Amino acid sequence: MSDSLRVVIAGGGSGGHVIPALAVARVLREQSNASLRFIGTARGMETRLVPAAGYPLDLVQVGQLNQAGLRRQIATLARLPIGILQCVGILRQFRPHAVFSVGGYASGPAMAAAILTRTPLITYEPNAIPGLANRWAGRRVTAAAINFAESAHYFRNPQVTGVPVRPEFFALPELSPDAPPNLLIFGGSQGSRALNRSMPQIAGALLDAIPGLTILHQAGAGNFEETQRAYAESVGGDAALAGRWQVAPFLDDMPAAFAAASVILCRSGATTVAELAAAGKPSVLIPFPRAADDHQTKNAEAFVRAGAAILLREAELNAENLLHALTGLLGDRSRLQEMARRARTMAHPLAAETIAAMIQKEQPGR
Repeated sequence: MSDSLRVVIAGGGSGGHVIPALAVARVLREQSNASLRFIGTARGMETRLVPAAGYPLDLVQVGQLNQAGLRRQIATLARLPIGILQCVGILRQFRPHAVFSVGGYASGPAMAAAILTRTPLITYEPNAIPGLANRWAGRRVTAAAINFAESAHYFRNPQVTGVPVRPEFFALPELSPDAPPNLLIFGGSQGSRALNRSMPQIAGALLDAIPGLTILHQAGAGNFEETQRAYAESVGGDAALAGRWQVAPFLDDMPAAFAAASVILCRSGATTVAELAAAGKPSVLIPFPRAADDHQTKNAEAFVRAGAAILLREAELNAENLLHALTGLLGDRSRLQEMARRARTMAHPLAAETIAAMIQKEQPGR
């Protein structure tokens, strides 16, 4: 087998796992001409994104443990040895210099296989509270790439690297103080029911309160028509408000939407908050309350402590609180500028390169 760097990248499920994995893979391929192989499951986004990027993908059998019902947990535990054995077979055949775990369903069996075969294991943890697999394996890993210093005590050899983010977000210019106010709302590619329900209730009042404000709301394909109707009902037939709001099923160019935004109203997944930091955007964060281990709340709290965001829990998300938070921010340009500056202090522009360097250390002779 070639002496070039060989790396297995394991995990996936959501874009928050797959996109950082692909960013690190790109650096490894460019810098080391590395041979790369991904391990995932049939249920994740990796089935589409990894082959599209040109990497081989092995699918293993594994189910959900965290936040799953008892029946599903039992079924997952019964199948877990199969997934581990599949991963052991992949590692013995490919003989990687390192396994890089990015979280998600396939990460647990792959981490167990790396430990069993004594393969160097580097794990990635973007959240302030690690996921189940990382909590189990954290003291057994070779090193850990983390996003929040608060999670360091869970791991052996942790290093704060940040979250790999598309370079387009870092390239966005600072918004001019004279730019017309713009509010961007999104809840991920599928949208957020809570945001889709709450924002139309206050759209008319918010547009009345903030002169020149425009609103762009990504609602998700499944909720687009319903959300658009709700906005239309909120603003009524007021001609003065026509053209100042737009609902889209999906935004193809999210960096461009970020560039125009004065404030962003969104969830607080790790990739989302990393993009907010890279772009230097003030935000109102509504953590998804059913996220594993409530990690989105912990992510949001870290941004609040830095002075970069306002936190509104979904249980407190009513028309009065949301309108108060948004009018207070959008009406205070000096505060927005300071929040933007503080958001940028949370950014890690070399995250992918730093993580790649941690992996490259495991190649003999480096």
